[in-house]
Amino acid sequence: MKIDILTLFPAMFAGPFEESIISRARQRGLLDIKLWNIRDYALDKHQQVDDYPYGGGAGMVMKADVLCRAINAVRCPGAHLVYLSPQGSRLVQSTVVRLAEKSHLILLCGHYEGIDERVMNEVDEELSIGDYVLSGGELAAMVVVDAVTRLIPGVLGDETSAQEESFAEGLLEYPHYTRPKTFQGREVPEVLLSGHHENIRRWRKKLSLERTLVKRPDLLLGRHFDQEERQMLEEILFEGENQVK
Repeated sequence: MKIDILTLFPAMFAGPFEESIISRARQRGLLDIKLWNIRDYALDKHQQVDDYPYGGGAGMVMKADVLCRAINAVRCPGAHLVYLSPQGSRLVQSTVVRLAEKSHLILLCGHYEGIDERVMNEVDEELSIGDYVLSGGELAAMVVVDAVTRLIPGVLGDETSAQEESFAEGLLEYPHYTRPKTFQGREVPEVLLSGHHENIRRWRKKLSLERTLVKRPDLLLGRHFDQEERQMLEEILFEGENQVK
């Protein structure tokens, strides 16, 4: 996958992109990331990338001519341009899956009060990583790159890992345990030591449902439950009633 990032602060990406999974993906040729400094596309001697908004108001706005020159310099047929903005659709796992299927992403990092509205004609998708305001789109771009990279075939050592993580099936992930078997008086659940794969699968599925019900019930709204999930939910609710009595 190829990812081009348009930013005013390319140095911000040095640390995150030189460590862990992203670094390994780049070294193995599975991910090609290039950083482009938007200031390089300003034609005046001061490399001005922003200006005061028409009509007045606080803050500065990134200039349309500079941004469009930067976009045109990196865009090629098939590229998908994503603008990171607080006004965008919230980034969720299904969006990450869709983006991971693209061969070429361009991430545009906004700054100041945002970008000239006329640049939106060049944008394919506007995304936000949450309902809060950051100083710029750089941190959001890092989040997108990290989430997408995990889904590139060959990046993770165990290909089933990404399939079983939280949100992969619309549910939170089940709890995990490792050695030692006993820690601070707490034991690893016996089912995980049984070697019975079907019982382990059912235990994990039930705990995923239970965690989602308790922590993120909104994820269950509108979900189509299969027969096994309906039975597990009934068991969870019945057990909960017995604990209250």
